[in-house]
Amino acid sequence: MRLRPVMGESLSQHTPTHLGTMLLQLFFLLQLGPCLLDPMRAKERENKFCSGEASTPSQYAAARCFVSCNRSTPDCKPKVIERFWIKKLEELAKEKSPVPVLDETAVKATIQNIAVNTSQDLFFSISPSQVPVTLNGNEMEAPDRVRLPRSLFESLRPNMSSVRVILAVINTGEGEIFKGSATGQPSSSSVLDNRMVGIQVGTEPIKDLVEPVEITFSHKQQHQDRQCVFWDDNKGTGGDWKPTGCSTEQRTNQTICRCDHLTFFALLLKPVLDATTVKSLIRLSLAGCGISLCFLFLTIILYFALRFTRQRFKSEDAPKIHVALSISLALLNLTFIISLRHKSSEQGASCRAQGGIFHYFLLCCFTWMGIEALHLYLLAIKIFNIYISHYFLKLCLVGWGLPILVVFITGITSSYGRYTIKDGANHTTLELCWIENRTALHITVHGYFIVTFLFGGVILGLVAWKIFHLRGFKAGKEQSSTWKGVITVLGLSCLVGVTWGLVLLTPLGLTAIYAFTLLNSLQGVFMLIWFAILFYPSLRKESSSSTAKTNHSNSASRE
Repeated sequence: MRLRPVMGESLSQHTPTHLGTMLLQLFFLLQLGPCLLDPMRAKERENKFCSGEASTPSQYAAARCFVSCNRSTPDCKPKVIERFWIKKLEELAKEKSPVPVLDETAVKATIQNIAVNTSQDLFFSISPSQVPVTLNGNEMEAPDRVRLPRSLFESLRPNMSSVRVILAVINTGEGEIFKGSATGQPSSSSVLDNRMVGIQVGTEPIKDLVEPVEITFSHKQQHQDRQCVFWDDNKGTGGDWKPTGCSTEQRTNQTICRCDHLTFFALLLKPVLDATTVKSLIRLSLAGCGISLCFLFLTIILYFALRFTRQRFKSEDAPKIHVALSISLALLNLTFIISLRHKSSEQGASCRAQGGIFHYFLLCCFTWMGIEALHLYLLAIKIFNIYISHYFLKLCLVGWGLPILVVFITGITSSYGRYTIKDGANHTTLELCWIENRTALHITVHGYFIVTFLFGGVILGLVAWKIFHLRGFKAGKEQSSTWKGVITVLGLSCLVGVTWGLVLLTPLGLTAIYAFTLLNSLQGVFMLIWFAILFYPSLRKESSSSTAKTNHSNSASRE
């Protein structure tokens, strides 16, 4: 009953001025409502694009993806964002309206129309926090810069008077965008400062430049290899970094990339093993090498026991070659264990001698792997009875003598010394008496192995083809033939050194490092198993028959 007086009193206290103020406030609230909601909607649109749900984002949303798509955000689709920015530079080159700069959170770009009859090279800054600008005079020596050669514009002169140049600097962030398969894993390659540089000149792709474009990256002193790469959108499933067409000049605080085409570029830092990983690998290697030594010694003992009891082991060359490889592997493992256990810091003749001995036994292993492949070729491919006088003696001269020549040449060039592996903080994680000179290391180890590996790989491929080709005719008669062929090929691959190819032919990430360490430290186990599989069936046949019969294990010659 008192409602009417109260309402009447309340309304009576508000003058028309008060009511007008209230209405004005309500009006502003209604106007500001959409503005307050816009950031939320923009964030929602950004998330939808980053996850691949929206196909037409704004530049702001696409640039924000580099920030929002960190390694803990699994919903982001790197391929979608990568494709957007590749297409964006192409679109900017085609637009007619002037767009002088692109200034977003993670993307900075400058767009300029350049006369093709320019009389000098063009220089641009590529600082990650600023929009690129043209450099003149003394500014051309800026620590981070791009040089576009005059010859690039001269090649366009017959077709146009001016051309649009877009130069973008993108901070890719900590996520997976523009990282590729070579990055993103512990101890794998990484993009320097998560920075990439995109260059677009005109609307058509430019490649095979007479004078390369030059990109200079500044950085702190790096204790790891650097490699200039470009983004190949067609590599793999979603694109990846590729070094083709780019050369790398490494300096103390700078790296200069020279490339013969225009696209997105970056500088990859190759993996560095931290102290924890090195300790784990050392423990794994010591355990594996110890086990390998035991099995290699068993293989050698088994061979000499059979040599005194079986006539065929005195005359056939296949088991001799096999045990020679076992001896070289045993000596390599023993030397490696001594090197890891020896903590001396001396830099003198003893360290150089230790490095030379380790190098010699490593080359002996590679050489005998090549000899295994050669003998396999004579047995399985040539087949015909080939007589080579003093065959095994000549093989020994190559297997034990050729590495001596390589080690002697390496030694007289003073290439041996203390080899140090450092982490990103310049802390020493491992020291070995090994080859200090990087050129000598690449030629006498990597180059030597590649020749052996290619030769063994070709022979193994021919043998595998022959095994499975012949098995195909007996597929209906023998159900287990395929598995026997697979086991045979795997055993032969161990003999010719295919497992060593892991360190050269695969991206050296943490998984490949552990796989390489495990497989090669346990190679002695594989050698004994293969020796038993290869010769035990022949021994049974020999004991059940008084007449020696020719089989596929017969030697290619007799001494």
